[in-house]
Amino acid sequence: MSQSYDRGLVEDFGRWREFSAGMWAWIFHKFTGWVLIGYLFTHISVLSTALSGAEAYTTTLHTLESLLVVRVLEVGLLAVAVFHILNGIRLLFIDLGIGLDLETEKKSFYASLILTGIIVVASVPTFLAGVA
Repeated sequence: MSQSYDRGLVEDFGRWREFSAGMWAWIFHKFTGWVLIGYLFTHISVLSTALSGAEAYTTTLHTLESLLVVRVLEVGLLAVAVFHILNGIRLLFIDLGIGLDLETEKKSFYASLILTGIIVVASVPTFLAGVA
């Protein structure tokens, strides 16, 4: 009969260090996919205000765009979408047999993270323009 015991929260968090770049890419890809699905429902609900008339839709958009939190969330949405797209392209290449070795997989994952960061940082002034 084997014995088991609670190893505690510290050891559970320590396991995250063992993840490879491929595992982190998988986790981020799943997470960003779920965020994009959540955004889709939010987007549809905002668009549905147009059913009440053009004035209601315009008012909703102006109200949302005037909030700083919405602008920050838009930057986050851009980051999520860009990473998901770049990682999807990376996965497409892997499926086609390009970049199957572990080192290329790591480099392509880190490249997608860096490129996402560059694109998001470069676009922040556009998203935050006009916020007082």
